[in-house]
Amino acid sequence: MQSPSITSSYLDRYRRLTGPDGPGGAPGAPLPVTGAQRRFLLARRLDPAGRPTLVPLFFAFPAGAVDPARLRAAAGHLAALHPALRARPEVSRGVPVQHLGAPEGWVREVPVPPGATAAEVLPRALADWPADGPPLRLFLATGDAGAGGAGAGGAEDVLALVLDHAVCDEQSLGGITDGLTRAYAEGLGPDDVPDERVAAGTAAYREAVTLQLAAEERASAPAARAYWARRLAGLRPPPPPAARPGAAGTGSARSRLPLPAGDGRAAAFPAALDACARAAHVLYGPEHVPALGYPWGGRPAAAGPVLGCFLNTVVHPAGTESPEARTDAWWDDLDHADAPFDEVVHAARGAGVPWTGRFDGLLTFEDLGRRPPLRLGGATGRETHLDDRPLQAPFAVSVSYGDDLLVRMAWRRSDVADDRAEDAFAALVSALATA
Repeated sequence: MQSPSITSSYLDRYRRLTGPDGPGGAPGAPLPVTGAQRRFLLARRLDPAGRPTLVPLFFAFPAGAVDPARLRAAAGHLAALHPALRARPEVSRGVPVQHLGAPEGWVREVPVPPGATAAEVLPRALADWPADGPPLRLFLATGDAGAGGAGAGGAEDVLALVLDHAVCDEQSLGGITDGLTRAYAEGLGPDDVPDERVAAGTAAYREAVTLQLAAEERASAPAARAYWARRLAGLRPPPPPAARPGAAGTGSARSRLPLPAGDGRAAAFPAALDACARAAHVLYGPEHVPALGYPWGGRPAAAGPVLGCFLNTVVHPAGTESPEARTDAWWDDLDHADAPFDEVVHAARGAGVPWTGRFDGLLTFEDLGRRPPLRLGGATGRETHLDDRPLQAPFAVSVSYGDDLLVRMAWRRSDVADDRAEDAFAALVSALATA
C-alpha cells in the first residue's frame, strides 16, 4: 500500500490545526505554506543562525536621489496590497504556517565609510538580517557607494531591494519593482489602501496558496514519485568538499554574450542547463553525476497574479549525455515539475539513491523583459550585481536574458579553488556561446 504523499500529510495536519474550515480557515487563522515555502522554512530552521534564503536586487541611483521616508511609505503601501509581504513564518504544533501581520515599510540607511564601497558594506548588512521584521527590506548605501567599479564612485548611492525567498519568486520581482515605482511616484503609504482592497487581496492570496497545494498534491501521485525515483537513479554525487583552510568568501566571474537572431528565449534555458552541467563536470570530474537545482513554476492556472512563492526547485542529474538528450530529458521533467522538492528527495531515497537532497550547483534564469525597471522620483535605477553573498550550493550560475545574455557564476572559496572555478566558468561560457 502506497504511503500518503508529504503534501497530503501536511494538509491533514494543517486541517487538524485550524479546524474544519482549513485550509481557507476563519478570518485571522494562519494560512498553509506551499511546497517551496516548506523547503525554505526548513532550510532556515537548519541554518545555525536561523537565516532565511534571501533574494537581493541591487540598483545604483544618483547620490541623494532617493528619499528614504518616501521609499519607506511606498514599501508599506506595497505590503498593504500584497499579503505575502506581510507574512511571518511560524511552526505551530509542528505544522509550518504563515501569519499575516500589519503592513510595514522597512528602510535602513547604510553609510559607506571613506575608502569602502557598497560592494563591501551591503553584503555585511544583509548577513546581519534580524529574525524579526517584514520579508521585504530595503538597504540604501550612501556616501562613497560606488558598486565595486560598476558605477561612478561617489556620484551614486546603491539601493538593495531584498526579500525572504519564502515570499517571492521571479514573477513577484516584477510586481515589486512596478509597485514600488508607482507608490513612490504618487507618494502613497499603507493607509492609502482601502480595507476592502486589503480583504480582497488576502482572499486572492489564500485562494492561490490553496490551489497551489492542490496542484502539488496531484503532482505527488505514486506515478510521479516513481518517475523521480527512476530519473535520479543515476545520481553519483561528489563527496562533500574538503575543507580549504584560509579560503573564505565568494569568488565570482561574469561574461556577456550576444543573443542569436530571432527570439531565442525558448532555447536559452536548456542551453544554460547543459552549460551548467559542463561546468559541474570540470569542477567535480566526469566520474560523478552531480545534482543541479533550478527554480521552475508559476501560479496555478485558476489563481490570480498575486505576489508570493509559487515556484518549485527541480533537480537535474548532470550526466554526460549530449545536449539534445539533455533537452529531451528536461522536457520530460517539466511534465513532473510540480512534485514538491521534499517529495522528490523522499522518493529518491526510498529507492536507494545515495542523495541527501544537497545540491552540487544551482542555476537561475531570469527574463529581464518580465521585470519593469525601478524608478524612484526622476531617476531610474541601474541594476548592478554584488556577488559576495551566501550561496546555497558550492557554486551558483545566474543567466539574465535581456538585450544580451549576462552570465554570472559565484562559488564558495571554502569549497572550490579559484583556478578550478575559473576553468569551469570558461567551459560554461564556451558551451553557451556555441549552443
